[in-house]
Amino acid sequence: MDSPAVLQIDIVSDVVCPWCYVGKRQLEKAIGLWQEEHPRLPPPALRWRPFQLNPDLPLQGMPRADYLRQKFGSSDGGGRYDRVRAAAREAGLELALERIAVQPNTLRAHGLIELALDSGRQTTLAEAFFQAYFIDGRDLSQAATLREIAAGAGLGDEVIDAVLDDEAVIRLVAAADAELREYGVTGVPLFIIGSAGSRSDAQRLAVSGAQGHAALLQAMRQVQPG
Repeated sequence: MDSPAVLQIDIVSDVVCPWCYVGKRQLEKAIGLWQEEHPRLPPPALRWRPFQLNPDLPLQGMPRADYLRQKFGSSDGGGRYDRVRAAAREAGLELALERIAVQPNTLRAHGLIELALDSGRQTTLAEAFFQAYFIDGRDLSQAATLREIAAGAGLGDEVIDAVLDDEAVIRLVAAADAELREYGVTGVPLFIIGSAGSRSDAQRLAVSGAQGHAALLQAMRQVQPG
């Protein structure tokens, strides 16, 4: 008897995107409900994909106030984060945006998440980066900070060094980001749900944005009704 197909969920995200953090919580709730409905099926396999909200930022980042002023005309965002704060609270998160001093380039953070795939630590590391940035206000442009967070998530020194010291890894991550843009991805979060190993569009559904756990659960049911 064949084993049931594993549900595959690709998460296109950036660790400095507040809606991506909200979307992660919504996905966790959807997965919990889906597993209650399908207790005999294996849990979904998650695969994190890189997308930079600000690919043109220098590697050292820039002051957060300057970034917000350039983007919104106000050093505090001018109330533009009110809606995401409310959505975050509904998802059980209290975003401490006022603690963020630096808007970082996220290439190296994405590189660490990418190399965490083989050890199965991508989701753990993504959560650690989200918390470090949105709750603790840590500067993700600093190599020492990235190293500490990655080590805390269980990555070994060899993997961390490969990202922080090898520009080839960064170029590969930048190319993966560019490829998603060529496919038409313009914003995140984006959840691509299908059966593991399937390349058929008929077996893959995309949920764009933090639409709530119900939208994600419905897509999961459609792909794998059980």
